[in-house]
Amino acid sequence: MERPAGREPGRPCFLIHRFALAVEFFDMRVFLYEYTSARPPEPTGSLHSEGWAMLQAVVEDFGNIPGLETMTLVHETSDCQLGHSCQRIGKRQEQQAFRRLAAEADFTLVIAPEFDDILVSRCRWVLEAGGRLLGAAPQAVSMAADKYVAAKTFEAASIQTPVTILCTDQETRINSFPAVLKPRFGAGSQATFLVRTKNYLEDALLQAAREMPDGEFILQPFVAGLPASVAFLVGPAGMVPLLPAAQHLSSDGRFRYQGGEVPLPAGLPERALKLASRAVAAIPGLLCYIGVDLVLGEAEDGSQDFVIEINPRLTTSYIGLRRLARTNLAQALLELTSGKATAPLEWRPGIVRFLADGTLLP
Repeated sequence: MERPAGREPGRPCFLIHRFALAVEFFDMRVFLYEYTSARPPEPTGSLHSEGWAMLQAVVEDFGNIPGLETMTLVHETSDCQLGHSCQRIGKRQEQQAFRRLAAEADFTLVIAPEFDDILVSRCRWVLEAGGRLLGAAPQAVSMAADKYVAAKTFEAASIQTPVTILCTDQETRINSFPAVLKPRFGAGSQATFLVRTKNYLEDALLQAAREMPDGEFILQPFVAGLPASVAFLVGPAGMVPLLPAAQHLSSDGRFRYQGGEVPLPAGLPERALKLASRAVAAIPGLLCYIGVDLVLGEAEDGSQDFVIEINPRLTTSYIGLRRLARTNLAQALLELTSGKATAPLEWRPGIVRFLADGTLLP
């Protein structure tokens, strides 16, 4: 075989290596599931648009792996098209169809919110059907999804995170304001409020309870700084960080996710990676795609940086990251989860800005 032009003698051929790995996935089937797309439309704020954007992205990326077949579910009322990989289901067919596809697939990737045990229950469905998760085990998902337990875990590991209390009879003892009120189990900034003074706490709790009935809530001191996120591809062979990204949140005191920008400005990625990697290591059993939300303060030594929470699933930042990646992130994810050591990721120069619904900005 002729050596590719420009390749130095003695260096391994990267193209051959990637092709060999692609062959290993020939005739493999991957079930790609996104919760809001498989259910009837509901007033779930931005969750549906974010979920649909992520589903479209992973269907395209996994579909670009030679010889690999993708399968997914959408509700019968959806007007969205995903080609031959899409199966439409009715109102009460979700669990039955989910378990069947999870049993037929070599891997199942679950994208779902953490509240009401939605994410962890579907991870269990995969295992109960005899399938293999392209993600963390249910125990790790439960630990990361519980923002109170995760915060206590970070504290025990000496990882800087806001002091976190449960909003029970203890809320009257909180004297650090402004503060952030949010669900103990939540996603998409649902029922999340900036509480500027203690006088507004009761009203915020009542509104949060209206938006998320029967939910438990936590309170944390507000941390000033740049909202950021770091995603990792995690497998038995190791952990590969992706480019740290800035998060754009609403300024109305509700912290609604509006999109992001990748990469972070110079000087910040190193701080973000150092802190986020410690957070992932603190929770055993995390695998696949893991997102860590941070706030980066003004101190250049990182002393004002905080871990906010961990998302044990694909996050919306994938939309921007895949646009800068020369590597197919879905294939790298599959390689790592399969126990292989993936080739170093390659990135294009430039900046990508995107909205929560996946729209790319100039």
